[in-house]
Amino acid sequence: MDTKKKILLVEDDTALAAVYKSRLELEGFDIREVNNGELALSAAVEYKPDLILLDAMMPKISGFDVLDILRNTPDTANMRIIMLTALSQPKDKERAEALGVDDYLVKSQVVIGDVVERVKHHLGITA
Repeated sequence: MDTKKKILLVEDDTALAAVYKSRLELEGFDIREVNNGELALSAAVEYKPDLILLDAMMPKISGFDVLDILRNTPDTANMRIIMLTALSQPKDKERAEALGVDDYLVKSQVVIGDVVERVKHHLGITA
């Protein structure tokens, strides 16, 4: 029996988070949802997700800072991280890439099916 892949969903827009959570659960993933950067950091260590879907604009600690901290912490350095953000400026994408993000998706440019596809790609799951 395959254990479910674990995804940490970090999104402060509760309506959007609910949509992503239900779709990813339908796809067979185990989802933990948090709504700010502080909770994201503690959940990454405690829940040990296979992949993190990370929003950039959040209260307290931004997604960029979360990414930076995770990449510089031995326990979480190799976690797959996809940034899912409203920020569409090239400089934001470059910043995320410089910090070691695995993928950078702009919310206005993707539909949920695209996100699911990228998640599966990064987890090595073939349709």
